[in-house]
Formats: sequence, structure tokens, C-alpha cells
Amino acid sequence: MKLILKKVHVYIYVLSVALSYFLFWPLFYYFSRKPSRYRNINRFRRIWAIISSALVGFFYRFEYEQAIDWSKTYIVCPNHTSSLDISAMCILVKSDYSFMGKEELKDELVTGLFFRSVDIPVNRDSKMSSYRAFKKASEKLKQGTTLIIFPEGGISDDYPPTLHEFKNGPFKLAIDYKIPIIPVSSSNTWKKLWDDGTKYGTRPGICKFHVHKPIETAHLTEDDADKLKDEVYDIINNRIS
Repeated sequence: MKLILKKVHVYIYVLSVALSYFLFWPLFYYFSRKPSRYRNINRFRRIWAIISSALVGFFYRFEYEQAIDWSKTYIVCPNHTSSLDISAMCILVKSDYSFMGKEELKDELVTGLFFRSVDIPVNRDSKMSSYRAFKKASEKLKQGTTLIIFPEGGISDDYPPTLHEFKNGPFKLAIDYKIPIIPVSSSNTWKKLWDDGTKYGTRPGICKFHVHKPIETAHLTEDDADKLKDEVYDIINNRIS
């Protein structure tokens, strides 16, 4: 019975996301037509994330290691165990931002509009796609746009989830453009909704995120990329273990 209720809840959540998305869709569509309007997409995406989650009992609590100056540009690197991580990052980042994510998101109903405009799709199996994605990411950073990159590259198939090896991309970008990295740890979001929730269902509650202090990269060189990747991995892993 408990599992049945949890599976009913996931469909209520999906309905909440879909209905609220279509309510916001005219605004999303209008603001997606020109790059000069992209900042407004993120403002309404943040509101949408709060509403669609709260309607079914998902709330987000952020614990900060130190205050974040959102007037600066960052690369935000969270661990990834749940679709709720995306909503959480929309709420966390208080400046203009873009997600970098898998190319398939361009074709999905809800994420497609964003990944055809403000966000950055990447096919990691294609060198040309990776080159285009990182060129676009570098342009975003030069414009002062914060990037949100899940360094694991996706949600693993492990349940309970474990932290998987990080990709090199965000750390190379951080060093190349001297951008601070903010590691973000979530240890309980998967307990509310793992992956997309369809296998084990969902249950309402508070998703807790620990926002670590930014790691400066201005003094680093390309040779330090692996060391930086390992440092961020250890920071997150030690928090969620």
C-alpha cells in the first residue's frame, strides 16, 4: 500500500510540473525568442520550480558554508540523484544561469524549449558536439552567465545512489576562464524522488542541499584540472557519505 501511494504521488507531481509548465509556456516561449530576453526565462523558471514542487509537498533548504555573492560568475557543480536537483538549482542560483546537459533534453516536452534557447545541450560521444557545447559555454561565461553542470554527467543506475566519477569539462572550463567552482551536496533528495520517480515513487518532504564555499581557480593551470576535479569530488563525497 505504501508503494502504491508513493507511485500515485509521482504522477501527481508529474501533473503539477506539466500543468504549471503550460501555464508559464506563453512567457517561456516569448522570452526564448531572443537572447536578450533569456534572463527573464530564468526568473520565471525559478518561480515555476518553486510552485510545481510546493504544490505536491517538495521544499528545498539550502545550508551555506559562506554567503555567496551572486553578482559574480560561477560554475555550480552539484551531485545528481533526482530530477528535483534541477528545480533546486533553479531556485539556488540568484543570477542569470544556464544548464549544460545531455543532448536528448532538446527533444523532451518540458526541457526542450530551454535546451533550444538558454541552456547548452551536449552529446559527449561526439567530438564536434562537445566542441560546440564548450564554445557556447565559454561565451556564456564571458557574458557573466553562471553555468550549472552536473559533473557526473547524469543520474547513475545505482540504488541507493553512489557518487560516480566526474567528467573533466566543468573543471577545464573553470581553469581556462578563471571561474570559481561552487560544489553543492545533496544527501537526501533521492529519498524523496530518485531519478524520475517512476520506479520507487515519491514522497513529499524537505530536500536538503549544502552549498560549499567557492573554490578559486585564478591561480590554477591546465595541469591542475585533475587535481581540482578530485578536490570537488572529495568535498561532495565527504558530505553525502
